[in-house]
Amino acid sequence: MFNKLQNPLSLAGRLLLAALFMPAGMSKITGFAGTVGYISSAGLPLPTVAAAVAILVEVGGGLALVAGFGTRLVALVLALFTLVASFFFHAYWGVPAEQAFVQQLLFFKNIGVVGGLFVLAAHGAGAWSLDAKRQA
Repeated sequence: MFNKLQNPLSLAGRLLLAALFMPAGMSKITGFAGTVGYISSAGLPLPTVAAAVAILVEVGGGLALVAGFGTRLVALVLALFTLVASFFFHAYWGVPAEQAFVQQLLFFKNIGVVGGLFVLAAHGAGAWSLDAKRQA
């Protein structure tokens, strides 16, 4: 049974992961100044460059996941991006107690997303993808 579901589940997984990254990237475009300010408030260097990189990774990576193009590499880039962002922007161990629960929840949600991206990197996009078309 699961063999028959492998391709539709792979596509659904890619689409659902893209649904996390693409809106985040689009909101960074529409609120670019706010994004730069938020990155700057975290003490990261070159906040304008970092915001542009985040947009490229989230929107470009999301689109690549939808199409199943360069999926293994894109999944690794998104995983690394998500892991790094989690430590800077969801550092629940360094916030006031009333904020810790939500930040901890967001941190571990991101860790789960990283796990899913690792599985995608390991197994690829499935047959319903541009990667599969290129290999055929």
